[in-house]
Amino acid sequence: MMKKIVETERLYLRELSEDDFEELCAILQDEETMYAYEAPFTDEKVNEWLNWNLASYQKNSFGLWAIIDKNEEKFVGQCGIVYSDVEGKNLLEIGYLVNKKYWRQGYASEASALCLDYAKNILKTPKICSIIRDTNIASQTVAEKNGMTIVQEFHKDYSGLPVKHYVYSVDLVNELVKRKW
Repeated sequence: MMKKIVETERLYLRELSEDDFEELCAILQDEETMYAYEAPFTDEKVNEWLNWNLASYQKNSFGLWAIIDKNEEKFVGQCGIVYSDVEGKNLLEIGYLVNKKYWRQGYASEASALCLDYAKNILKTPKICSIIRDTNIASQTVAEKNGMTIVQEFHKDYSGLPVKHYVYSVDLVNELVKRKW
């Protein structure tokens, strides 16, 4: 078993490995799950995604991690911390994608709350964000549960299409908002 990064009673986060390719395909190649990206990924794109995370672990000591349900040792999704470019600014972001078989079971909220604590207590970053498509209400709800609010609106280019996104953010130094999880 790979090293746990952080955990709760129900789940833990661990680094992705090449052995997770099929589980990632179940998420990244699902049209409904990937609507926010305008299209599901090809095998090549999934492999690039996985390698991007493996490189991030080496460079930053964080990235998107596998969400593992402890009871059955099942891979339910990915959640972690990455750098994302927003209009020329390099922002530290909590991102999450859960296999649709496990939607509405609190995995994204629970895993992203672990990442929020990791960013605050381990990375000692003053603030963190989540970048979310304007129509992705479920992900917006997760960000709001983590005490995040919209601080910016921008358009991200997907194959020549400008797609509206929100930058949700929370101040980790003066965190006054109690999280709702």
